[in-house]
Parts: sequence; C-alpha cells; structure tokens
Amino acid sequence: MNDWKDDLRLKLEEIVDGFVVDGARQEDVFEAIVEEVGRLRAALELDPDPAEDRNTLNEPSNDWPAATSE
Repeated sequence: MNDWKDDLRLKLEEIVDGFVVDGARQEDVFEAIVEEVGRLRAALELDPDPAEDRNTLNEPSNDWPAATSE
C-alpha cells in the first residue's frame, strides 16, 4: 500500500541529489520543492480535476460558411 510513497521518496532523493551534484545547496533544493508543492496545491484548488481538461479538444468550430460541403 505504501509502495507509491517509497517510490516518491526515492524519486525525491534522486532529484535532490541531482541538483546537489550540479552545485545547488541541499537546503535550497528542499525549499524549492516545498514552494513548488505549495504552487501545486494552489493550482489544485483552482482546478480540482485537471485531467478532465486534457480530454477537451481545441479544434476550431465548423460553423463558418466555407465549412459546409454543399
């Protein structure tokens, strides 16, 4: 049941380690992650189910005169 949490922890460790190897301070990476989680939470409050948005097609409507096949 907690497999996803274990996976999440490992991925976070990989992310932090990668940025530290590239020269970032570990504390700065932790702070940035916390800030991003806050942004994700705020976005979730604005759009509680963003997956629904992916199913919307952004196609132009066919109600212009040349769209009819007469």
